[in-house]
Amino acid sequence: MSKGKFYITTAIAYTSRKPHIGNSYEIVLTDAIARYKRLQGYDVYFLTGTDEHGQKIEEYAKAAGVSPKEYVDKVAAEIRGICDALNTTYDKFIRTTDDYHEKVVQKIFKKLYDQGDIYKSEYEGLYCTPCESFWTESQLVDGKCPDCGREVKKAKEEAYFLRLSKYQKQLEDYIESNDNFIYPESRKKEMLNNFIKPGLQDLCVSRTSFKWGIPVSFDDNHVIYVWIDALSNYITALGYDPDGSSDLYKKYWPADVHIIGKDIVRFHTIYWPIMLMALGEELPKQVYGHPWLLFGEDKMSKSKGNVIYADELSKLIGVDAVRYYLLSEMPHANDGSISYSTIIERFNSDLANTLGNLVNRTVAMTNKYFGGTVMAPTCGDAVDEEFKAFALETVKTVEGKMETYHIADAVEAVMNLAKRCNKYIDETAPWTLAKDEANKERLGTVLYNLLEGIRFIAVLLSSFMPETSKSILSQINSDIDCYDSLSSFGALEAGKSVGTATPLFARIDAEKMMEEIKAQQEAAQANEKKFSEIEGIAQIGIDDFAKVDLRVAKITDCEPVKRAKKLLKLTLNDGTGTPRTVASGIAKWYKPEDLIGKSVIVVSNLKPAVLCGVESQGMILAADCSEDDVKVIFVDGIPEGSKVR
Repeated sequence: MSKGKFYITTAIAYTSRKPHIGNSYEIVLTDAIARYKRLQGYDVYFLTGTDEHGQKIEEYAKAAGVSPKEYVDKVAAEIRGICDALNTTYDKFIRTTDDYHEKVVQKIFKKLYDQGDIYKSEYEGLYCTPCESFWTESQLVDGKCPDCGREVKKAKEEAYFLRLSKYQKQLEDYIESNDNFIYPESRKKEMLNNFIKPGLQDLCVSRTSFKWGIPVSFDDNHVIYVWIDALSNYITALGYDPDGSSDLYKKYWPADVHIIGKDIVRFHTIYWPIMLMALGEELPKQVYGHPWLLFGEDKMSKSKGNVIYADELSKLIGVDAVRYYLLSEMPHANDGSISYSTIIERFNSDLANTLGNLVNRTVAMTNKYFGGTVMAPTCGDAVDEEFKAFALETVKTVEGKMETYHIADAVEAVMNLAKRCNKYIDETAPWTLAKDEANKERLGTVLYNLLEGIRFIAVLLSSFMPETSKSILSQINSDIDCYDSLSSFGALEAGKSVGTATPLFARIDAEKMMEEIKAQQEAAQANEKKFSEIEGIAQIGIDDFAKVDLRVAKITDCEPVKRAKKLLKLTLNDGTGTPRTVASGIAKWYKPEDLIGKSVIVVSNLKPAVLCGVESQGMILAADCSEDDVKVIFVDGIPEGSKVR
């Protein structure tokens, strides 16, 4: 009998590029929770998918020489492939380019506009292109984007806005009266104290500076801002429609929990609830902002050859071993870490030694001493009762930890039961009992208890390491895998025969594997450097190029720099309304009168530098035509402020 519905979602993955293993942690985490809820008897609906619109995607596609749709189709397939490779059990994979999603998002936008919750105005502020977000001066951190730490620039744009301010008090009251809505507590305090209570500013929810997005149905110049688009997936996937929602939506909404990274808690606990309030829909019951998985002490980089992908790691150590590492290594509130050395160490100590050796020797002893037959437990001892109590207590521990999403602690509890089984072997010494025929009943009881303890482990592991769980149950020849069977100790059937003892995890030769990994890293580095070796230049990725903001600017004034014969001081109109000063070393080839009125390309996000007393706020593009000939690149006729891609 079902315990009720349980709707769980991941954040949808952004289709900028193939996700590395840190991004894959979330889908495995969510899958473990979904599997556990199913095991308990809940009717689970598990949603994941991809976020596929925005300026960054448009830029990535142009750099790759393909259409945005072609670009996202490729990356979305890679993301879904990794979800499948990690054996995740999602019920639906939504893409924000799905027709039904786009149509409903347009309806949502129109509904909010018609009722006055969205209005048209103009935005002037500090814009972060990678995050596609406007910020105020007070929101910046050290003068940079508070989300990604990159430079921001002044920008002005006509836009539609969502009235966050209208719902501020309602949201604040909701969060304070629903203790578990934002989880853990530290995230709740951060949202209330840092963002909500200081005052919510209305949110810009459309763009005119790019086209790759869902068009505003009643204004062709605008596309819908990514967060209105992306966040709506949680309800469009179920069949929400302002004109009448599906039975699936009515059954599963509201979400029981959104599983998201800690960096996007603000969007899910401020923008999303206010959107739902404005639509008149229920809010999700909980938003859990998990920490990040870091990569040792070194930043992951293709040029360093140290990027780890979950599907590739699975080929080295197996899918369940990857799942185990991800789930066991991530603390509840703090960031986790990953490195090849710790992966190998945990594989050998936990999986090969503690778990694998336990199953192998218990099945082998049952075959050796009783011809494989599971004997009835007829000769108990005090040590047995303590062992049984530990197994039953483990079930309660796992349940408590899973309820609060302390997943690593839940996995540790299962592994502790495996350690307790190994201790029980040492306490009872089956090999000694086997020497005396008079101890046969006692030996049979000991092995029964071990096999039942192993069955407990297998059932509990099914949420974290599903294939390993199946393999263990197969080796002890038991099909009793339901959660209710863990309510008491002794469900394993006596009289049946166990299977053949087969190693679950073969120990890794650390030195040999590190040599293989080193070869892969060197191949990746060689591939990354291939272009530079051919062309004689350093190769950069799309991410690096996207950081450079090139804009058209008109030279409105120009004069020599008195203390520097090579420099000219240029005053530029870059479309922001604020004159920009650039010092350029082109005095040898140009006079001021040659340049005034000309349009050039300026690197607008270059860190300012003082050159001979002049603060240079950028750099203009010029070509080295020969050893002693430089020509400035003029782009007359193109409007000031136009972005060069």
